Amino acid sequence: MEIKESYFDEITLLITHYNRSGSLERLLQTFANQHIRFGDTVVSDDGSKPEHMERLKALQPFYNFRLITTPVNKGLGNNINKGQDAVKTLYTLYVQEDFEPKDAFLSHFIDAFDIMTTDHGLDIVRFYGYFKYPYLKTYAKGFSEMIFKPGFFANNHLKFYVYSDHPHLRRSNFLEKFGRYPEGIKGDLTEYGMALSFIQKKGRGLFFDRFNDLFYQKNSVDEPSTMGRGSWRESKNPAALAVRAVYLQLKLLRWTYDYFFKR
Repeated sequence: MEIKESYFDEITLLITHYNRSGSLERLLQTFANQHIRFGDTVVSDDGSKPEHMERLKALQPFYNFRLITTPVNKGLGNNINKGQDAVKTLYTLYVQEDFEPKDAFLSHFIDAFDIMTTDHGLDIVRFYGYFKYPYLKTYAKGFSEMIFKPGFFANNHLKFYVYSDHPHLRRSNFLEKFGRYPEGIKGDLTEYGMALSFIQKKGRGLFFDRFNDLFYQKNSVDEPSTMGRGSWRESKNPAALAVRAVYLQLKLLRWTYDYFFKR
């Protein structure tokens, strides 16, 4: 029986990569196994070690991607900026190399693309999150619109992340509308900088309600995450939880100030 291929000629798959060529290969192979193909695929590398660069070049003929490189590591912001600059299609599916689409991804991705081509006011559609976005309004087909509430009484700090670096579909004029990612700073601050710009410039986005159903995030022993967080921020110890609660409220105050006064 002939297997039907799903081809998205108006979408570029943009993957950011750093020292995780095995993870990248798994991501590309999973799309191939699911018979999902894009108009273009761009891999933006952030100055990986020579052994990973050799592997990337060996993978190119098999997966037909364009490799955008830099001679030295310049951080997440630069890596996304130069990758997005290389995109030529109207839409971009952005995925970091340590993610992998689940079998359920395709049907909901088709829905997301249909929605985006119909509702021209939407800027992104998110497919994954560590947590549910706190303020949602039901939209359609299992997606909800993220509603940013600037007032302090909407006191969940996650409200600032209407934008997130997790897998999402976006329009390829994203940098023109929201500015370039800040460069030369830590990855979490880079993400926050874009998230702040996104809400300040009234970006609109959808969030998939069953946000754990479409992607795996796989951090193997051989290729662990390159992002580190303080242990106290993830501890279940009561004292640590109390400290974290105070910390998050102070963060909410600071980020609210940034939203109104930092441009």
